[in-house]
Amino acid sequence: MVSCAGLVPVMRLAEQAGLLDAVTDLVRLPTDKGANPAGKVATVVAGMLAGADSIDDLGIARHGGMRSLFGGVFAPSTLGSFLRTFTHGHVRQLQAAARRTLIGLAARTPILTGADTLCFVDIDSMLRRVYGKQKQGVGFGHAKIGGYNVWLRGYNPLVTTLSTPLSPPVVAATRLRSGNTGSSRGAASMIAETITIARACGATGEIVVRADSAFYAKTMIAACRRRGVRFSVTTRIDAKIRTACAGITEDQWTDIRYPQAVWDEDEQRWISDAQIAETTYTAFAGSRHAVTARLIVRRIRRDDPRQAPGQQELIPAYRYHTVFTDSPFTLIQAEAQHRQHAVIEQVNADLIAGPLTHLPSGRFSANDAWLTCAGLAHNLTRAAGHLAAGTFTTARNTTIRTRIINVAARLAHRARTIHLHLPKHWPWQAAFENLHTAVHPAPG
Repeated sequence: MVSCAGLVPVMRLAEQAGLLDAVTDLVRLPTDKGANPAGKVATVVAGMLAGADSIDDLGIARHGGMRSLFGGVFAPSTLGSFLRTFTHGHVRQLQAAARRTLIGLAARTPILTGADTLCFVDIDSMLRRVYGKQKQGVGFGHAKIGGYNVWLRGYNPLVTTLSTPLSPPVVAATRLRSGNTGSSRGAASMIAETITIARACGATGEIVVRADSAFYAKTMIAACRRRGVRFSVTTRIDAKIRTACAGITEDQWTDIRYPQAVWDEDEQRWISDAQIAETTYTAFAGSRHAVTARLIVRRIRRDDPRQAPGQQELIPAYRYHTVFTDSPFTLIQAEAQHRQHAVIEQVNADLIAGPLTHLPSGRFSANDAWLTCAGLAHNLTRAAGHLAAGTFTTARNTTIRTRIINVAARLAHRARTIHLHLPKHWPWQAAFENLHTAVHPAPG
């Protein structure tokens, strides 16, 4: 018996995308603990695909009859020693292998459908809390929990993703940083790297880089302009931004379809508490990085308890959200596209619900390598969802893992061939067959 029969087509997809060849060609680790890096990385990724979130959990790849399905599966203790062998340079080698694998997946599966027309690059950071005081590189970083600002000990991973209007995001690059690192540190070089990856994955059309206000910095926008891509970055509401917002006249505001908006048939418009407008704004004025572009402003009606009853209609109070962008799209399109930057939060949530539940090692570079493998597992899961088709194209990683990968099966050996006997009356049989057919060549 095996409990993760879905690993068979997914790991075959990884092999076809060039994961094993890329790791063999690029990763060079010292001593016997670094031997056979391709097999060890594949075992780590396979464990993550099945739901492992610690080094001990990687043993799921060798339980039951898994050794009959896969060769060269390593024990968790061996994988722990392997990860601890990594230095920063070796992590960069593994990241290069991950980039090559993503390019192979993009050529093999429709994970970036429509990238030849429009592709979005999103960047964000997250704080992963750890409790071991002896872990290398931990620091106290800022987080918001329940609406309160708190300082937590942990790591600060930086993640970039690629997506299109037709495809959910895949992880393009990762970088582990200490917990007390500012969000924008290293963002410019990450964006430059991600743009190169996007173009290698077939993003020959318009590329738009989206980020929140933590990445509103000169170097970030300069990196976008040097590489000929568009930017869409949330700005902080400072005195200059407030002045620009105040200069927008009342007739320039447009109602938009916002959550709980209602369509008025008589007036043929959305009745909503959100309105948008735009003006021209020069960011970083007075420096050599000065940039003049569009400032898109969204305002939302805010109830002020200090106002007298009825005064809110006469003197309404608003909360403003501003986006600095050189997007070529119309006002409504550009504003809606920027709000969709929130898709990267779903990627972070999927990673946290999976391999990044823990950063398991006491060594910083080992955790950085773990983060890179987590990105690989995410991309393979997304590619498997596309090949399974149907609702799995946009399903969460947890759903794909539960319904397609973690499927019990009985092994049967006939004529030197292994057969998998899957459950009967299984609701997701068609999706599994789609995936299996896509990665296994037709006989003859």
